[in-house]
Amino acid sequence: MLQDQKKVAFYTLGCKLNFSETSAIGRQMNEAGFKTVNFEDIADIYVVNTCSVTDNADRKCRYTIRKALDRNPEAFIVIVGCYAQLKPEEIASIEGVDLVLGAAEKFNLVQHIEDLSKKEQGQFISSDVCDANFFVNAWSIGERTRTFLKVQDGCDYNCSFCTIPLARGNSRSNTIENAVKDAQEIATHGIKEIVLTGVNIGDFGKGKNGARRANESFLDLIKALDEVEGIERFRISSIEPNLLSNEIIEFVAHSKRFMPHFHIPLQSGNNEMLAKMRRRYLRELYADRVQTIKKLMPHACIGVDVIVGFPGETEDHFLDTYNFINELDVSYLHVFTYSERENTHAIEMEGVVPVNERRKRNKMLRILSDKKKRYFYNLHLNGTRTVLWEESETEGKMNGFTDNYIKVQASFDSESVNSLVDFKLFEIEKNLIVSGNVVECTVVS
Repeated sequence: MLQDQKKVAFYTLGCKLNFSETSAIGRQMNEAGFKTVNFEDIADIYVVNTCSVTDNADRKCRYTIRKALDRNPEAFIVIVGCYAQLKPEEIASIEGVDLVLGAAEKFNLVQHIEDLSKKEQGQFISSDVCDANFFVNAWSIGERTRTFLKVQDGCDYNCSFCTIPLARGNSRSNTIENAVKDAQEIATHGIKEIVLTGVNIGDFGKGKNGARRANESFLDLIKALDEVEGIERFRISSIEPNLLSNEIIEFVAHSKRFMPHFHIPLQSGNNEMLAKMRRRYLRELYADRVQTIKKLMPHACIGVDVIVGFPGETEDHFLDTYNFINELDVSYLHVFTYSERENTHAIEMEGVVPVNERRKRNKMLRILSDKKKRYFYNLHLNGTRTVLWEESETEGKMNGFTDNYIKVQASFDSESVNSLVDFKLFEIEKNLIVSGNVVECTVVS
């Protein structure tokens, strides 16, 4: 039996889904008698939950391991997550790593750490990803304001650039009944906002072995969650354009609790490139979804994922994407530079784009994103929107987000923390002068 109050620290790389799962593992550790401390503190165990979407994520994992060992050279180092499933032997060979757990084992961490002594050689326990065919409830509890609620895991798509199906397995999801119970439990912690997360949440409704449940679509899910008392806001983290139906858009437009904020992966604005990427839509469908959202919710915020430098992307292909996005009524971009990933179809494709050209295209789209965001923010200046304020304080300031995901800042007011308050959006990136009650806030770009 492990001694009471051994200290464990966690570090999460990657997506919102990873954050929810780190919290779930942390609760398991706490129930087993461990005390959670900050990653910057000295701990007996450091757990790194990894991502492997890009090469940069792999490097971050190695850097994080070194930082943990700098704090405590005798600490037991555990690696879980997507990188751990894809390359368990490689990670186990990293100096200082003691245990690597794959996708089917990461939620059994407590059972694998009876002995916390450092190992001469890291051990890995990683079965075939097909064994990760079950769903584990997870949500993040790190602050009072919002949490990430996992509703779906895995992916049945086969995009040519993506390793996620190899790292997480087939698509499966929670039941609506359990998801509602999770939301109700989260509400008891005083949290006001839930962000729904998963790998492909629009594919919600599949149980073990991919069987679809009756009356368990994503639309059914959000209708049920909209009735949960105690949660003021729900956000949809990211949803594929071909799964974002008009019915979902219409429901969000008239719902009680779902915010006018969508994040919709595009990846390319050129149909030839979309076909090479094995995406399941054409750009015309994407444009139609954006148009429908803006027709029903003119104030809605729309985020876009896009990849530059994919094999075969010529200058004309890229400019087609650039011009397509430039004409779209969207609010910001997440720009990813293509990086070669082992065991993907894309790595065998011809037409490799030079790295310096990839970086140039990335920069062009990031500049476009800044312009899009600035334009979107300017549309709402001098208007009033409801803000949910966060509890962290920096130099006498507090941050929050409007319903349509505009980041704002105001002078710290403890009574406003974790509260929904109507505020006037006053100016962008300038100091705020407040007298009396806080009624105006600065938009942060």
